[in-house]
Amino acid sequence: MPTISPQVLSPHVLPILMLFASNVFMTFAWYGHLKFKESWLPAVVLVSWGIAFFEYWLAVPANRWGSAVYSAAQLKTMQEVITLVVFAAFSVLYLKEPLGWNHGLGFALIAAGAFFIFHKW
Repeated sequence: MPTISPQVLSPHVLPILMLFASNVFMTFAWYGHLKFKESWLPAVVLVSWGIAFFEYWLAVPANRWGSAVYSAAQLKTMQEVITLVVFAAFSVLYLKEPLGWNHGLGFALIAAGAFFIFHKW
């Protein structure tokens, strides 16, 4: 069975870009409906599921191709940090919810954790 191989961008960069894009889809799938709280919940679930479908089409290949240059722990760590960055922007720009100093401190601690995952001791 033939495999699809990314040849356009660096194998270090492509998974990161794909994870960013997938997280935008997933953030809208999980939290976009909060602006439409009056909508019928089963419809919201179906729409969210449809949005998440596209997230999977980006996340699964990103992890497959990324595993050629990153460990599974590194990929998962990147995904979590990217999720927080995307969610922070989404929260401020779409939901109009401000971020406070406690959010910044929490994100900094997670970034410190990412440092330890990527650092070779």
